[in-house]
Amino acid sequence: MPADETLPDSAHNDVDVIVGGFGAAVPAEVAGVGASAEVSPAAAKAKRRLGWFFWVCAGWLILIVFGAIFAPLLPLQPPNVTPPGAVPFELPSIHHLLGTDTLGRDLFSRVVYGARVSLVVGFGSIAIGVLVGGLMGLIAGYVRGKTDTILSAIANVALAFPALILLLAVVAFLGQDLLYITLAVGVLSIAPIFRVVRGTTVSFADLEFVTAANGVGATRRRVLFREILPNVVPIVISYSLVFVAVSILAEAALSFLALSVPLPTATWGGIVAEGKTYLSNDPFICLWPSIALFLTVLSLNFVGDRLRALFDVREAKL
Repeated sequence: MPADETLPDSAHNDVDVIVGGFGAAVPAEVAGVGASAEVSPAAAKAKRRLGWFFWVCAGWLILIVFGAIFAPLLPLQPPNVTPPGAVPFELPSIHHLLGTDTLGRDLFSRVVYGARVSLVVGFGSIAIGVLVGGLMGLIAGYVRGKTDTILSAIANVALAFPALILLLAVVAFLGQDLLYITLAVGVLSIAPIFRVVRGTTVSFADLEFVTAANGVGATRRRVLFREILPNVVPIVISYSLVFVAVSILAEAALSFLALSVPLPTATWGGIVAEGKTYLSNDPFICLWPSIALFLTVLSLNFVGDRLRALFDVREAKL
């Protein structure tokens, strides 16, 4: 059975994790504190109610995901090509729902297609972080000892590394390719995901069902992947949504700086960058992608927060 680990009082403070150069406040329970305190039935029932705004946010995310996936099948105008006779800076109309950009391209098409880049970077990078950082966190939180010390030290060094420098280096040496940008943001997400998984694993490793499994002679692999992992996954999913939002913001910032996928590929940050020169006279060019980015990040954060509260109630009952 793993040795007990005493956590300092400072572990109960919120910690900051950095993904792609943006800070995301992560509650202390994922940074290494124990299982949540007991929750009263009334509080548990209140937390189980996701609320109407949760479903609004979830509906927006579903709409964005399906729109991005099936964009080629939708009756949209080409997002990266200026059609013959196109009028730049056209106001929203029945022919162009969101108007046209500086070159006469349909803004609605560009916003829809721009979601594809943001979602690929967001979910792709978190997939890398969960696979690598999640496995490291499971091992560190359960085995502990020198293994935990070494892996935690590596994660702390990674969190201290300037994220923007890494992203700039990737763009400079490998080019503005979607795959390389996703890999770079994914590498930056490994350490935060490690912290989440390690803290959650430490919380579950000392609970009775894990002690019972160790007592009947279950192997470490079985305890880790059959007992602890199924309980860690829901919590990691809820926090991963927050990290997806941070990764999307990171990609948007790179696009705004012309360091993401090259033009004329539509990206939310790139559309904002193209329209910033005309902000005083034609603000709608920047407005629509900004609204899409804001609503997507807001929805990811809110859905992740509500799921975390829901899983906190479940954890308190274990």
